[in-house]
Amino acid sequence: MAIAELVMPKLGESIMEATILKWHKQVGDFVKHDETVLDIATDKVDSEVPSTEQGILLEILFNVNDVVPIGTVIARIQTSVEEATPSAPAPLVEPVVVPEPVAAPAPQSNQAPVEPPTAATFVAPVPEPQVPYTPSAYELPDKPIGNRFYSPLVLNIANSESISLSELERIPGTGNEGRVSKKDILQYVADKKAGKIPVYQPAPVHQETPSLSYQQPGAILAAAPIENMAPVAAQTPSPTASVAVPISVVAPVLTVPLSAPVASSGKLSNPASVILSGATEIQEMDRMRKLIAKHMVDSKHISPHVTSFTEADVTNMVNWRTKVKDEFEKREGTKLTFTPMFVECIAEVIKKFPLVNCSIDGDNVIIRKDINIGMATALPSGNLIVPVIKGADQLNIVGLSKAVNGLADAARSSRLKPEDTQGGTFTLTNVGSFGSLMGTPIIPQPQVAILAVGAIKKRPMVMETPEGDIIAIRHMMYLSMSYDHRIVDGSIGASFLTAVAKAFESWDPNKQWFQYL
Repeated sequence: MAIAELVMPKLGESIMEATILKWHKQVGDFVKHDETVLDIATDKVDSEVPSTEQGILLEILFNVNDVVPIGTVIARIQTSVEEATPSAPAPLVEPVVVPEPVAAPAPQSNQAPVEPPTAATFVAPVPEPQVPYTPSAYELPDKPIGNRFYSPLVLNIANSESISLSELERIPGTGNEGRVSKKDILQYVADKKAGKIPVYQPAPVHQETPSLSYQQPGAILAAAPIENMAPVAAQTPSPTASVAVPISVVAPVLTVPLSAPVASSGKLSNPASVILSGATEIQEMDRMRKLIAKHMVDSKHISPHVTSFTEADVTNMVNWRTKVKDEFEKREGTKLTFTPMFVECIAEVIKKFPLVNCSIDGDNVIIRKDINIGMATALPSGNLIVPVIKGADQLNIVGLSKAVNGLADAARSSRLKPEDTQGGTFTLTNVGSFGSLMGTPIIPQPQVAILAVGAIKKRPMVMETPEGDIIAIRHMMYLSMSYDHRIVDGSIGASFLTAVAKAFESWDPNKQWFQYL
């Protein structure tokens, strides 16, 4: 009997473990080659693990929610042809004979007849109106269903549909241990839009605050002694009497005149009248955020970070993109952004500085011959993921645009595959897309460098011309690069960054993007 082992696949160079979300197959089930056996999750992406062989699933070695190291055997499959075939005849099963319904016997003559209950002897309870649970009509429970794990896909759907965490915790889940699956949240969203689910309103938080005593105009702010305070009887105040509300906290009464200035926005303009509640909210990190935090701290401990800065005049890039972007999108069916333009320049400069495209293994420097550039992408949940453009130096601007847009769309819709985040050798992050001028990015291990590009701003700049210096309005951008000082010295890091800036500035304003087709 041939036995094949199914192992936890490698999901990226910096990923060492994965969490089992769901088993699609159970022991004894027949599995085909490349058929999904289980779902797993990492800090970067949720993924399906296909079967590497065809046969019968003999053994499952880990349970749902177990954290399994990469390369560990998680299941065993019997691959013997004569013993593992889906067409093998099933054992005969005796048909089940359903007996005929038998009429109830008539009561014997020696038994007293049973009289139906009367109103005096039996009162039927009035049932409370209930809505039976169906996938499209149900009530939310009064309390959250406890701390549950939510996959990035479920969180992304909740974020896009404006479903708060409190509301998400009240959605009944059909997954393992009551987990909310994609089907559950999509059904909930559909029912909510159809008006079949009551709008969730969180219970108001009762807060006791010092009451205010209002006096006639001209009164001054004063703190009344506690011992002189007396309860106010419920009565109609006279036009000249002050109205006070008893309070349950030990604090002086704050007297505010009715003529206290109030801003047009409805907010108080007198700082002495501000009342602070001191309320706070504590939220637990989700699984992805915990792992991202761990990787960032680990990277700081592993790599001595050094960050260099420069600026680049990207006026040629801006003018060229403005000129061709409409025709580009019409012809290629994809938008032209600045990211593929940046990637094209970076890939060419990396060829001249191979040390920024390497990694460290103990005392060995591993220089990567392939140039695979990762691009940091923000998810709707606020987390970050880095899909990788493989062979970036071999793609023209059209190929890079399709790769960038395709990976970004897949990341935001949780359709990334494990291989989409593997094999990166250098990373680009666009902090300018959020309005930042510059940043000091953290190196994604095991890479040794990451480049950040800031927002493009118009600034007056001094330019040298044959006729002399002039001041012109130019599109300027700051660049910053963090690098591992164990292998990339300051001279190499600064020289590489300067070369990238010059490549940006040297962009051909008359570039024919379709000449490669």
